[in-house]
Amino acid sequence: MVRKEGAIDLGVEKGSREYFDLVASKWDEMRRSFFSEEVREGAYRAAGLVPGRVAADIGCGTGFITEGLLEKGMKVIAVDQSPAMLAQLLSVMSSPYLDIRQGEAESLPIDDDSVDYGFANMFLHHVESPPVAIREMTRIIRPGGVLVITDMDEHDFDFLLTEQHDRWAGFDRSDIREWFLGAGLRDVKVGPVGST
Repeated sequence: MVRKEGAIDLGVEKGSREYFDLVASKWDEMRRSFFSEEVREGAYRAAGLVPGRVAADIGCGTGFITEGLLEKGMKVIAVDQSPAMLAQLLSVMSSPYLDIRQGEAESLPIDDDSVDYGFANMFLHHVESPPVAIREMTRIIRPGGVLVITDMDEHDFDFLLTEQHDRWAGFDRSDIREWFLGAGLRDVKVGPVGST
């Protein structure tokens, strides 16, 4: 097994939530080696944001997507399973337009048809069942709303499966398309969001 420098080994009995609770205070720096502002801006462009509308940031972590949505005049519901990640988010930003909730991918603490935009950035590869998570994200989006998921293509960086407790080594784009269509989404587009 190859271990990336600075890796944290929680052992096989620990999972995604424990991992993110442990690295929350370091996450903003860690994530810069995996994805950039280019990914965030590409996601916003794909959504066609209209200020004043409601967006959900699913798997919000420390608020990378949330921060930009607030700056663009959105009302944001930020959801994560990790209390430490949510605490870190709260330590760096607050807004009357920010609603923070703890919850799981398969049972989001958001009402049906209540958001205009759903975002999940580098989140899907951490969930047990991506098709279930996509259906759940679809449930919360109003008719005519938009779901934007940014994640990794299939890869062979096996250290991510052990060190960061990823459940999936990225995704085949055709699978993503099928899962979106199976969730009842229309006008599905699958492609790169920038150079990363």
